[in-house]
Amino acid sequence: MRDAMHSADSLREEWKQRVTEFAGSELFDRLFKEGMGLVEEAASYLDGPGRVDSRKLNRELALVYGAESMEVTTRLMQAASWLVVQRAVREKDMKVEEAGDEKYRLARTGEPHPVDRAVMPAQLMSLVDRSRALYERVWRFDMTLYSETPRPAENNVMKQFDRLRQAAEGGAFDPLSVWRR
Repeated sequence: MRDAMHSADSLREEWKQRVTEFAGSELFDRLFKEGMGLVEEAASYLDGPGRVDSRKLNRELALVYGAESMEVTTRLMQAASWLVVQRAVREKDMKVEEAGDEKYRLARTGEPHPVDRAVMPAQLMSLVDRSRALYERVWRFDMTLYSETPRPAENNVMKQFDRLRQAAEGGAFDPLSVWRR
């Protein structure tokens, strides 16, 4: 019983350490800069050239444009919010435990609805793609950093490479090995 409690405590401490290390990393700095840059780019486009682009579309396509632009904005604001929370952890303005609260976590996004990319403004479609990619990366960081599930002790990929190497050394990939026995 005592070992189980100790194990749960160490798992809890492990995610806190991961979050703290990530928030102080160069990787986080690059992700933060990329995320905030994309927020600025999207706002600039949607408030400027995007308005002009949307006026060129027929009514039905203008509604699709509006829906896509709202989704871009929502995804980017959620990702930016998550990034700001991590920065608050880094600067000790927020405790790691608080950052792990469900209200600061990201949800998995649903499947994108189909859009005829050929008729939509290319810059909007670029923002759609890049906002999805950013959100997906941030979501994966969220899931990995805040998980209390223990990390696997073994690297399964390396384990498979070792099996392949052993098979190759044993002649499994040698087509003439059947006749050499």
